[in-house]
Amino acid sequence: MNSEARRTVVIGLGSPLMADDGVGIVALERLRDRWPAHPDVEFVDGGTWGMNILHLIEQADRVLFLDAIRTGAEPGTLIRLERSDLPRFLFTKVSPHQIDLREVLAVAELRGTLPPDTVALGVEPDTVVLSTALTARIASRVDAIVEAATGQLVAWGHSPLQIEAHAHA
Repeated sequence: MNSEARRTVVIGLGSPLMADDGVGIVALERLRDRWPAHPDVEFVDGGTWGMNILHLIEQADRVLFLDAIRTGAEPGTLIRLERSDLPRFLFTKVSPHQIDLREVLAVAELRGTLPPDTVALGVEPDTVVLSTALTARIASRVDAIVEAATGQLVAWGHSPLQIEAHAHA
């Protein structure tokens, strides 16, 4: 780990049982395939864990969320939210008993542990109903999320090329 390296946690969110709400998990798996065993990047299936992801957020230097993000845009639109915009948009609950990400972020903010480098990437969902498959429109946008996430990781100083070189060593 070089002196500039900082711990980044990439958290895929959503429910794979609720159609397009599962896009964050699908994007996480595809991104993880491109960044295998990276020493400074941890990939976590946060699913619908709610408050159970708080410790992951608090222990990270940087956090990247991958999720279906409702902003009112056209379904399939790539959405990027910076830290200051997160609480306004990440609020979809699948169940009334579920703790949503806004609440988790609020706790981290109150405790002074929300990393300054916190970004959410995703797409506007098309359909959130009981189904184990993404709609065709959203499935076609997974690679756009992965490319945006790769760009963010590179902007934060991580390189997939280091991993490829390490894997062949």
